[in-house]
Amino acid sequence: MVAKISSGSSLYSALAYNHQKVKEGHAKVLLANKMIEPANGNFGIGICINSFEPYLLANKRTENPIIHISLNPDPKDKLNDEKFSEIAEEYMQKLGYGNQPFIVYKHEDIDRHHIHIVSVKVDETGKMIRDNFQHRLSMRICRELEKKHGLVPANEKQKAEGYSLKKVDFNKGNIKHQIANVVCPVSLSWQFQSFNEYKALLSIYNVHVSEVKGEYQGIPYKGIVYAALNEKGEVCGTPIKSSKIGKTVGNTALQKRITKSKETIQNKKLKERPKTIITDALQKCKTQDDFEKQLFKSGISVLFIKNESERIYGVTFIDHKQKFVSNGSRLGKGFSANVFHEKFNNQEQTTGEIKYPEQEQPYTGHDSFSSIENLSGLIGIKARGEDYEEEIFIRRMKRKKRRKRKL
Repeated sequence: MVAKISSGSSLYSALAYNHQKVKEGHAKVLLANKMIEPANGNFGIGICINSFEPYLLANKRTENPIIHISLNPDPKDKLNDEKFSEIAEEYMQKLGYGNQPFIVYKHEDIDRHHIHIVSVKVDETGKMIRDNFQHRLSMRICRELEKKHGLVPANEKQKAEGYSLKKVDFNKGNIKHQIANVVCPVSLSWQFQSFNEYKALLSIYNVHVSEVKGEYQGIPYKGIVYAALNEKGEVCGTPIKSSKIGKTVGNTALQKRITKSKETIQNKKLKERPKTIITDALQKCKTQDDFEKQLFKSGISVLFIKNESERIYGVTFIDHKQKFVSNGSRLGKGFSANVFHEKFNNQEQTTGEIKYPEQEQPYTGHDSFSSIENLSGLIGIKARGEDYEEEIFIRRMKRKKRRKRKL
């Protein structure tokens, strides 16, 4: 189980995010501790604010008195409401918030059901609850709860970074949420030197991205839209404007990321690792299939782009360990599309099934992609246990407040 703890100053934002989920039918209130009991049993925002307000008024000096916690069991843990409530209560007690008012929400908008807890860091006397080494304590509590309740233990990387992101599944709905939880961390933590490299990376998570150009009132503009891909690489559903997800995935932010990435790639010499691995694989492998398997073992996936006559005219390498994407020609002349076409042309291709981490199936991609290795379960994008849609919601609330002040 992985816990994410965040502190803030806006009680309304934390509550509104969860209540919006409840209103949409994607969440429900599981437990309320030391909260005002509503006559109709409905914990609305007003009732919740009234429950927390006396504590906040007792100490107005604390800058970030709101604590918002998400507890994320392993997807293999199938917990009922009673067990979730029990775990939430024990966690808060061990963290030092057992006598505080807090409310627990169960989120069900994705397969990995998880809970959110909202509370305050000021007790009824106005004393602030000490949060020194809180994250370290939280990790220890999670390990204890895993043992007590027979939960799947988080591995070392999950403890430090959270769960890996998963491919978007159009059939599961809530597409904007799924896409946001892929593109936000990708745009912030991966290194890519062109829009096409960014596009290639997103495709392995079943996300399509494209540029939209036009003119409005005589002024040219360029926008970004996202959409889900099915397992055949076909765009599904209505495209979503980047502005509906957040500024970090829009055109301006992506161009800045590309510029910064070029500098990072050079300073950290990110090209050296994949060049060494690819060169070694080329020398050892006779077929394209063997080549892809060899790279897979080292945490690198490759996308070959072919025309109708099966000629390779493009190649992109994705180094999941360094979070680095590069067109073959950027790595050097020895890694261009022509090199791979000559190497694998007219050679018999194996058709054996590749085994993927946690039994994930290879993404078939669009017809122009010969293969795409989905390494998200290996060591790819990490969500750090975060809900990026939540962060987008909070930023939107802050913008609304600023507009109201101006009026």
